Amino acid sequence: MELSNFDDRVPTQTENDFTSLTPTASRRDAQHALPPTDEGYLAWITLAGSFLSNFLIWGFALSFGVLQEYYASTEPFASQGGIAAIGTTSTGIMYLTMPVFLWAFRKWPKARRWSLWFSVPTIAVALVGASFANTVPQLIACQGVIYAIAGNALVMPTINLLNEWFSRKRGLAIGIAIAGDFAGGIAMPLVLQAILDEVGFRWTLRIVASIIVVLSSPILIFLKPRLPISAAHVAPPVDVSFLKSPFFWTLQLFNTIQALGYFLPTNYLPTIADALGLGRTMGSLTILFVNLAAMFGCIGVGALVDRFDVTLVLFGQCIFSCIAVFVVLGLTTSVAPLFVFSLLYGLTAAAYSTSWGGVIRELQGKYENTDANLVFGLLAMGRGVGSIISGPLSESLIDQSKTLHEGATSAYDSQYGSIIIFTGCTALAGGLGWFVRRAGFI
Repeated sequence: MELSNFDDRVPTQTENDFTSLTPTASRRDAQHALPPTDEGYLAWITLAGSFLSNFLIWGFALSFGVLQEYYASTEPFASQGGIAAIGTTSTGIMYLTMPVFLWAFRKWPKARRWSLWFSVPTIAVALVGASFANTVPQLIACQGVIYAIAGNALVMPTINLLNEWFSRKRGLAIGIAIAGDFAGGIAMPLVLQAILDEVGFRWTLRIVASIIVVLSSPILIFLKPRLPISAAHVAPPVDVSFLKSPFFWTLQLFNTIQALGYFLPTNYLPTIADALGLGRTMGSLTILFVNLAAMFGCIGVGALVDRFDVTLVLFGQCIFSCIAVFVVLGLTTSVAPLFVFSLLYGLTAAAYSTSWGGVIRELQGKYENTDANLVFGLLAMGRGVGSIISGPLSESLIDQSKTLHEGATSAYDSQYGSIIIFTGCTALAGGLGWFVRRAGFI
């Protein structure tokens, strides 16, 4: 998911909703009857469940580069096109469906439980179904579309429940939960590579499905809402006046453009490593380094947007990620620069979404009743659009050759040179909001 520092991103039934249904004389007693926030074993079980769901679902999605390299070099998929679209479709749909889940949980709080019970068996069906695939469209349908929807059905209720169980420590709780994305992104590449080398992709997907089912099953049992769900619950109206803001639409535009290129290096890193003669194991480690650095990058960016103008923070991020792409990745011909790039890219580009907390805060400062959840959902939707488009777009950028061109002196001379240039340009575009602000347009 790659997001942190977002305290109010999931609207739930509030304590006022509950106490308003009780007589005035008994409201105080009703509030005292509720479990306390920020403490107690149920609160920490909820946090553990949210971390675990992100670890499993997003960890697997962020590790697609390992599978992409395998698919691209192994029949029956090596001779087919569109492999990159599998991973970008998965992450894109996960972003696109976030606002759908948020809206559903806002309107029908009971849907959280239904979502959890729907998710685990459907994830298993998606991955087991993908293990029987013989064509790329079949992988896109199973590993891309169905897995993404079912995965979000597991992740989003756990994030929603965090909003009930944590108040003073809610920011910390959300940060720990989202750290699960990148923790999974560290562990999953190593697991996938080890299993792929032993049993191939079909049994790898079946084993991963089993791991997710076994480890996520306790989430279905032990996660509990803190607030009673009333049959009379009515979602409050949403203020959309912020949609008139040029600030929002400017940053949404650059947010989407940055997403067009952001996912490509992480998906292609193992393949680039193999093309440079570094081998599959080294390729898997590059993804691990990206996710390791991203854990620290998200914390750093979150702290910066609390103190400085969000457009300035985004500009700084994008300058450094642009340098990482154009200079470090583009000129690499050996293993050391590839790992340097992975660290720099994780610290900067991978933490881009963390800036959304600053966007939301600024909009709430201008439009007092702005719903943070709606802003979050729309920004996630823009990122999802960029992710989905980036898959087929990247295929069109790659030449037909399968190795480095003869006499190559850098990655620019490989079939991935156009992807490197494209990613660097979109990385730079992600920070252009600062120039628009300096020009006085937002």
